[in-house]
Formats: sequence, C-alpha cells, structure tokens
Amino acid sequence: MDSLITAAAHALANGDPLGALNRVALREDAPALALRGIAMAQLGDLVRAKALLKSAARTFGPKEAVARARCLVAEAEIALVSRDLGWSAKALDGAQATLEAHGDRLNAAHARNLTARRLLLIGRLDEAERALAEQDPIRLPPALRAAYELAIVGIAIRRLQTKAAHDALIRAAQAAREAGIPALGAEVEYASATLNAPAARLIARGQERLLLLDEVEALLSSGALVVDGCRNVVRDAKGVVSLATRPTLFALARTLGEASPGDASRHTLVARAFHGKDADESHRARLRVEMGRLRVELRELAEVSATKQGFTLKPRRANEVVVLVPPVENQHSAVLALLADGESWSSSALAISLDASPRTVQRALEQLATEGKVQSFGQGRSHRWIASSVPGFPTSLLLPAPLPNG
Repeated sequence: MDSLITAAAHALANGDPLGALNRVALREDAPALALRGIAMAQLGDLVRAKALLKSAARTFGPKEAVARARCLVAEAEIALVSRDLGWSAKALDGAQATLEAHGDRLNAAHARNLTARRLLLIGRLDEAERALAEQDPIRLPPALRAAYELAIVGIAIRRLQTKAAHDALIRAAQAAREAGIPALGAEVEYASATLNAPAARLIARGQERLLLLDEVEALLSSGALVVDGCRNVVRDAKGVVSLATRPTLFALARTLGEASPGDASRHTLVARAFHGKDADESHRARLRVEMGRLRVELRELAEVSATKQGFTLKPRRANEVVVLVPPVENQHSAVLALLADGESWSSSALAISLDASPRTVQRALEQLATEGKVQSFGQGRSHRWIASSVPGFPTSLLLPAPLPNG
C-alpha cells in the first residue's frame, strides 16, 4: 500500500474525510475507490459513496477477499445510516467471518457492531445483545468502543434499564472524546437527549404529568396497575396482559383506568371505544359483550364491575390504577417515533422495523405528510422520509421492543 493510501486511511480513521479526498480524489485504483467511498459517506453523500464502494469491490482481485469484505462492511454501514433495512444480513455475516478468518479483528468488530445496531432497530434485543457479547470492548479502539457502548445504551433504553443506559452513556462519551470524531460526539449527545426527554404522560386521579424514562421504570415496579398506552398492555408487578391486537378492549381499559378510582359512564365508554355519539340500545348491547371479553382478559389483574352509571376497574393486587400514554398522541405515533431519530427512512425499512405491511406504513406516511409532520425526498429506491419538528418526540416507549416482564 503506497503512502497516499496510508495517509488517506489515517485521515478517515481520524474523522477527516476532506483530508482523505485530497490524497486520493483523482485515483481510480481499487483501494482509492474504497477510501473515496468511505470519505463520501462521512460527508453525507451516501448515494455516491455506495456507488464508489461497489466499484471498489468489483475492482479488487479474486485474491483480495479481505478488501472486498471491508467494502461490504462499509456498504452495510451506509445502508444502516440511510435506514435501508432490506440489505442482506447474511452478506454482512459472511464479510465478518472473512475478516475474522484473516485476522482483521478491528473490521470484524465493526461488522459485529453494525449487526447489533440493525437488530436493535428492528427490536430483536436478545440477538443484538448476543452479537455484542462476542467481543471485549476494552480491546477496541476508541471509535469502535464508542459505537459498542452506544449499542448497549440503545438496548438498555428499549428495556427501560435506565441505570445501565446511563453507565454505558458515560463510557460512550469518554470513548468519543478519546476518538476525537465529532460525529460520534453528536451520537452520544442524541442518546443523552433521549434519556432526558419526556418518555410518557401519566394520567392518574384526573391529573396528568410528563415522565422521564427513569420515572417510567420506577412506575412499572411501583405496585400500580398500569394501563400502558405506549405498548397497549395492562400490567402490574406480577403479570402482563397484551391488548395490542384488541384495540376496542384496550380503549375500554384505558377509559376505565382514566376514571379510576371512580367509574366510567356507559356514554363515555361507547364514545371512546366505538366512536359513537349516542349510546343507543345496540351500543349498550355491544358494550356488555366487550366488557365481558375485557373481564376475561384481565381476570388475573383486575375486576371489571358494572355500576349504576357504567363500569369500574378495581385492581386485584395493585394499590392503584394509572394510565401511561405517549407525550404526544397521534394515530401514527410509532412511525413518528422512528422518524424522530433524525435519519431518513425508506418506507420499507419502517415496515420492517414496525413489523407492519408496507401499504399500512405508506398510508400512515401519506397522512402524516398531509398534516405536515413528515416530508419526503428522492425517487424510486432512493425515496426517503424524514420527520418535521414534532414537539415531545422521540419517546423510546414507542420504539420496537418488548416491555420488561419482571
């Protein structure tokens, strides 16, 4: 490897893409193409970067498997940054195996970090954790160590483990300072802002207030019966009942929770659950049926009882009933929560992350665009969506991940 290639590689490692381009911008050999691609990625021109890396991978000879694997890892990182979750995870696994087999420990670690971050985006936390567990962060250079710790922060936030998230954030900040790369510092600041932003609203006894993530964690272990509008579950300290696929039942549970310790009138229950203005006899009959179903679903957690005016929700083990909802409610809050990371997403990537149909996500995006809450750019496969400024977002409780069961 000649001196210009070496100098350009050092410049990229230190977060200086312009310095790298000054050395290799006019060269068309495979190593120079690869370095130019990485530099363009650092400068934000992801389309050009991807094209250069593909060209470099084709230009490397058949005996240069490690170089081709490095190009593939760089392409995978571009896909991750551009929120293109449709790229081949198997290809990245193959590149990682090639790098490990040839002793390129650092690039293999980088590939493993990318795998973990992709798994994190689609809510597969256990798999992401296993990917990270295969490496020792102490042996990583500062930039890779910061990326590793940021992935740990993401997992801890999704699991509502705020102390673990804060500890990992401190380590990530230290590693980012050692690396001296501004982009890493910005990622740490974003993660810190997420931890310190309102994560939910608490509704209890007719009062509302915003909660930070650590307050949500404390609430879930407080002994209260929580009707959780972020995950559409009802839970206490010993059990969880998911109503995510039963929107009518959850609407009834939430209405009862907001009225607790009193009762909710039949008129209010019909209006909230069935969107009916007047509770006629057909609505009342349907309400009785749905309340019977809710009573069965919540039988281990609470008693649903009829009163003269309506119905009431009484916890069996908990000391009170509270309702947890997003800080800003919207029919498509989960889509907004993902877009609020500041990156541009493809609609297909949003569908993968939310485990929803592409058409459902597309309809949500079109409605949000009409309301001025998101905007798009690009055409065809390059079509991407970003969020407009939405007060109160992001909230980690709307991101893909299960709530803790304990």
